[in-house]
Amino acid sequence: MNTRPKPSAVIFAKDIELLARFYREVAEMNQVLMDQEHIVLNEHGFQLVVFGIPRMIADGIEITTPPKIRETAPIKICLPVTSIERARMKAPEFGGLVGPKTQEWDGPCFRACDGHDPEGNIFQLRESAA
Repeated sequence: MNTRPKPSAVIFAKDIELLARFYREVAEMNQVLMDQEHIVLNEHGFQLVVFGIPRMIADGIEITTPPKIRETAPIKICLPVTSIERARMKAPEFGGLVGPKTQEWDGPCFRACDGHDPEGNIFQLRESAA
């Protein structure tokens, strides 16, 4: 029996419900846990933990509309999706953006495109190259 935890990433968020809803809808993830501090999303053996920034710190963070893109972050998560185009259509509805088709590129066995979530975090979506 394998008891190792699943691979995961943590995103610190000012609004955990907004960010979790974005990734549930855009990256087609399932919510498996929620409490006042964090929400855990799961898909294909990977977990994304959306963790709330403590209020005393969060009060000093301003999220603009549209959000200021955090282009200098030293890490970017890559998430599999059924369709980049479907994600591109849904992202604005939930406060984010997936880049235009002209910014898509091909990798080994996948097609990819970057985007940003409602708090400005950069991510990459990948669909299977069929």
